[in-house]
Amino acid sequence: MANTLNVQRTEITIIKVHAEDYICLTDMLKAKDGDFFVTDWLRNRNTLEYIGIWEKVNNPDFNYGEFATIRNNAGLNNFKISVKEFVERTGAICLQAKAGRYGGTYAHKDIAFEFAMWISPTFKFYIVRDYQQLKEKEQISLNWSVKRELAKIKLVC
Repeated sequence: MANTLNVQRTEITIIKVHAEDYICLTDMLKAKDGDFFVTDWLRNRNTLEYIGIWEKVNNPDFNYGEFATIRNNAGLNNFKISVKEFVERTGAICLQAKAGRYGGTYAHKDIAFEFAMWISPTFKFYIVRDYQQLKEKEQISLNWSVKRELAKIKLVC
């Protein structure tokens, strides 16, 4: 089951991976002018530094040796790496390339919000705001469902 956000007239898919929200970077690219790809963002040294910190905190199986090799090549004109290759070489969990229904490149929400800044500061502002509103609505809906179920239990007893 996927949720969607509509940010500045761009529909963005959100999926759950191990109970965490992953946001579709491929959808987010539609908000950026010109032909850009996730690999353009992934070759940036600051992007890799941020991903490395995130993985260090969240992924005990992250391959730091292989990551260091990739990071050292970042920013060079001939350096390019796909999400699939990056994940395979480093064991990263913050990024996923999916095929089929809801296909595209997905990133953990923490990483996706940084990707949004690459698109534009305005886009980042709106996606963070809209995501927070979605989570608030989900919480209200969950609270309502719990109260409804408790009321049913009381009626049965």
